[in-house]
Amino acid sequence: MSTPSFSFAPIELPESASRLRTEVREFLAAEQKAGNFTPGAAGWSRVDPEFSRHLGARGWLGMTWPKKYGGHERTALERYVVIEELLVAGAPMRGHWAADRQLGPLLLEFGSEEQRQRYLPEIAAGRCLVAIGLSEPDSGSDLAAIRTKATKVDGGWRVEGRKIWTSLAHRAQVTSLFVRTEPKGENRHAGVSRFLVDMSSPGITVRPIINMTGEHDFNEVIFDDLFVPDDMVVGAVGGAWSQMGKDLAYERSAPDRWLACHDLLLQTIDRVGPKPDIAQSEALGRLVAHLWTLQNMSLSIAGMLEAGANPNVEASIVKDLGTRYDQEIPQIARTLVPEHMRGDPAHQRFEESLRHNLLFAPAVTIRGGTTEILRNTIARALGLR
Repeated sequence: MSTPSFSFAPIELPESASRLRTEVREFLAAEQKAGNFTPGAAGWSRVDPEFSRHLGARGWLGMTWPKKYGGHERTALERYVVIEELLVAGAPMRGHWAADRQLGPLLLEFGSEEQRQRYLPEIAAGRCLVAIGLSEPDSGSDLAAIRTKATKVDGGWRVEGRKIWTSLAHRAQVTSLFVRTEPKGENRHAGVSRFLVDMSSPGITVRPIINMTGEHDFNEVIFDDLFVPDDMVVGAVGGAWSQMGKDLAYERSAPDRWLACHDLLLQTIDRVGPKPDIAQSEALGRLVAHLWTLQNMSLSIAGMLEAGANPNVEASIVKDLGTRYDQEIPQIARTLVPEHMRGDPAHQRFEESLRHNLLFAPAVTIRGGTTEILRNTIARALGLR
């Protein structure tokens, strides 16, 4: 019996994607000149509803979806180019990110026609902010250990439980919520369902969790006698686990998994200047080589998704490597630019970016799946578990 494997076939972007890249760069330059956004230390992970609507109006949200749902029927590779340019520019993408990246594709594959008609046009227009209700207290990244439960009642379900580390739940209109609809049995993956929850519903309490940078991004969300109608169950009751493969592939392979600290990399190169010494050249050259490698691996996964594949293992590899890369950048940056060289007011942006990314770096190990979970997935694919 052959050992399962994975691959990253090289992808050559079509001419249409290259033209689109130029178009996006021109748009971003014009938006910055008009003052519609300013790159900052937090990079792309800022919420700006108006900017999200601008992207929707340009046709750059829901790009690959059918036109009847507000999409534009473009290719996954064209979408990849748009996303990459937005991330590199530090454009504020967080407001529409989970909706466009995860919930939209999920509903196209598993959602009802009513759910598609209700949510997809709003997402494609940049008007729908989505939270993902996965993690719970005491369960870490073990999704099968969730205890938030839903009990069947007339016309729907009553939900009781808690979620934690729920990004942007305090601003979301909708949460994609994982719950237990059957008691946990021998098969831990059975009996888990996914609901679409209107965050204005009674029975929801959102408590802020302030991170080390002083930002309110995470939340604890408490569900107390929350009613969810039957028509808000995504796919089959008890079938959420079978939906997870592509969901995680979309989440873990996107360029945000290795461009979180890109602003700091650019600021470090600028701060070091045009005449780096040997040690600086080696360190920056290594980071840029890793950047090139991760870009090509991520682009390969975009090609797999375009072909209808489910590259969950490849996505786990990119996420694991991207995590380490993003955590290396601030550590290397502060070594290349020692503290006594950081007082120049002309390089204040470097200081701000370094501080933000040093404080935020631990989070990249957790979000999108911990390193341990990712490596378990990879080990199983290699037949090592």
